[in-house]
Amino acid sequence: MNKTMYYQEVTLPKLALTLRIGATAEALLYISRVNPEEMAHYFPGYQFLSEAASESAEVLLAEARQQLLDYDAGIRQQFQLPLHFIGTDFQQQVWQLLLQQPYGQLTTYSALAQQLGRPTAVRAVANAVGRNPLMIVVPCHRVVGKNGELTGYRGGIENKRSLLIREGLSEYR
Repeated sequence: MNKTMYYQEVTLPKLALTLRIGATAEALLYISRVNPEEMAHYFPGYQFLSEAASESAEVLLAEARQQLLDYDAGIRQQFQLPLHFIGTDFQQQVWQLLLQQPYGQLTTYSALAQQLGRPTAVRAVANAVGRNPLMIVVPCHRVVGKNGELTGYRGGIENKRSLLIREGLSEYR
């Protein structure tokens, strides 16, 4: 992969959330609230361009944008996008588990640690969940505290609550 990330912004009107989507010509790398400092922190050594210089990056960003809008409209529950994770092996294992978390269903940090066969690694799992570079598509918002309480979310607790309500979890109203 090259070291250039192309990005666009998309506003999800029902969620009242503006996101920045970042990709190479091959895969999606980043989805988060608009925060240029965070993007630079997560991807050191990358050049960031708001205009895609390659047709394949432009097509990928357009598809990601449309799928996010479909999710916002309630007509998409799963994403079909090429993803590229940049993180430690452990983080990538956690992110792969998150991809398996069904729409509208919650899990906990301790359950994820159990699934990884590392039941004492709850804090490490929580850190990896918090470092997820692909919000919504890799559904870290579906992870709650052991008691069902909403816990930290890089996108903000109110956005996490909105995402869960969007997925039919009305107990978080």
